[in-house]
Amino acid sequence: MKVEVLYIEGCPNHRPALERVVNVLQEGALSVAVTEIAVASVEQAKTLGFLGSPTIRVNGADVEPEVQSLSEFSYSCRTYTEQGKLSGVPSQDLIRRAIHQALHQNHG
Repeated sequence: MKVEVLYIEGCPNHRPALERVVNVLQEGALSVAVTEIAVASVEQAKTLGFLGSPTIRVNGADVEPEVQSLSEFSYSCRTYTEQGKLSGVPSQDLIRRAIHQALHQNHG
């Protein structure tokens, strides 16, 4: 499994997002390395299909299912929408679901 945290340098939500990913992996007893990718330019954001900082991807798929089909990119902060609430960091539940889905695709 490949887990990536893409972020813009200085993003206040980068660290909390990374911590949530690590917590979810630990609670699932999964020894998966998390790759951190610093997005340094608008060109790089476009190339990576970066949706804003922080973006978390599991096996290349965004943890937020609603945005997986987007072809947009953004060199800015990102917000996640869950149960009608906006947050700068995805919930552990959202991350957990993405990891769970990736595990079942691999073993399905």
